[in-house]
Amino acid sequence: MKEPKTKHFNIDEFACKDGTPVPEEYYDNLQELMNNLEVLRKHFGQPLIIHSGYRTKEYNAKAGGAKKSKHLTASAADFRLNITPRIVQSELKKLMKSGKIKKGGLGIYSTFTHYDIGKYRTW
Repeated sequence: MKEPKTKHFNIDEFACKDGTPVPEEYYDNLQELMNNLEVLRKHFGQPLIIHSGYRTKEYNAKAGGAKKSKHLTASAADFRLNITPRIVQSELKKLMKSGKIKKGGLGIYSTFTHYDIGKYRTW
């Protein structure tokens, strides 16, 4: 199976912070996530710095992640832009509403934004 890749993202950026690479069984999820993040990158005209992508169960627990976190299946990314997370969230909602990116999970934190390709929800 071919490794997920887009113009501006590669699989290594989404590896677990404990060094575990994204398992092949999650490549389709990661490709879909990357495709949506490309739209966001183009919209803002600046790079997204991936803070967290795939997580192993152990690392997710250590990071305080939800038991059914989308990070466990390489379906989520926490990222930063040179824009406040509140503005990023607002723009993401517009992109979702217009159908330019998949409606999914959207969380804002003080220093980063969470986006996943699961069901639509915000926090």
